[in-house]
Amino acid sequence: MPRKARTPSRTARPWTRWPTKRLLQLRLKDLNLRIEGTWLQGRLDELFDELAARRLTLKPHAWLSDEWFSPGGVPGIAIPFYLAHPRLIRLERSQLLEVEGGTSAGCMRILRHECGHAVQHAYVLHRKREWQRLFGRSSTRYPESYRPNPGSKRHVQHLPCWYAQSHPDEDFAETFAVWLQPRSDWRRRYSGWPALKKLQYVDRLMKELAGVAPLVRSKRRVDSIQTLSATLFEHYTNKRALHSVEFPETWDADLRRLFSDDRRLKSKESAAVFLRRHRTSIRRIVARWTGEYQLTLDTVLGDMIGRCRELRLRVVGRDRQTLTDFMVLLTARTIGMLTQGRRDWFAV
Repeated sequence: MPRKARTPSRTARPWTRWPTKRLLQLRLKDLNLRIEGTWLQGRLDELFDELAARRLTLKPHAWLSDEWFSPGGVPGIAIPFYLAHPRLIRLERSQLLEVEGGTSAGCMRILRHECGHAVQHAYVLHRKREWQRLFGRSSTRYPESYRPNPGSKRHVQHLPCWYAQSHPDEDFAETFAVWLQPRSDWRRRYSGWPALKKLQYVDRLMKELAGVAPLVRSKRRVDSIQTLSATLFEHYTNKRALHSVEFPETWDADLRRLFSDDRRLKSKESAAVFLRRHRTSIRRIVARWTGEYQLTLDTVLGDMIGRCRELRLRVVGRDRQTLTDFMVLLTARTIGMLTQGRRDWFAV
């Protein structure tokens, strides 16, 4: 008997085999993605187990969008689309040099944070007087930038860039995430910190909400991937623009302290070649130390490499010490930039 022609599967994704250039022309809504059946479902189940262990009845609904967020008035969580497929995870890394939430541990950290927002929305917690006294007013306008104090003990430290300091809602979400994380030992970790009062409040409040049904039950999916008409190229062009930043124009003096422009050292390795050779490790380590985006650091490194080439600088010390000194310099400058409010940060 002749074989029947196969009907294309609804879940067929031919773009998984496309070259990057072609893939970038595809619209987000045409990716045909879903959470079910991916590793993300396992992470959500883990989150639900953590909530159940605290006897919280809320199970935030989740959907795919273009970034992490929990919209106001909706007890749910939007998850970035790239986490739903290995090909898109690789694309994200190639375009932005890192994958936010791309590991199980990293994904859970962000899910707990976004769950904090969802809990706030579900129970309208920001209307409580004690919530406002401890965290501030939720109606406070989100700033385009904020000046974090890395030494502050009034806020917990969970996500990078001292994110709890950006807005009252983020302060609560970060505090909730620390409280929810199993074996976080927050009582000992934050002993003596003013932030401990916030954690103790969250602990009391969640005990009061144990077994209580949410007040807000909206299942809206704001900016669901099925509604996003931007192409992947447009998406990443916009993301790179958001990560751009201007660093102080004083690199020349710093670079000359680390390297030399002495013409008698022509036999030594070029500083530009040296930095290019260690570019990946510098970017990764300084990003971990500072919480800055690797994409931003890579842009700065590119400018510095170009400047070293123009100044004809050479490496004069031992490689390991020179590399350490350079990373310390870049870290110090990055922290200085953050504390001076020169960087714009946006809600997770």
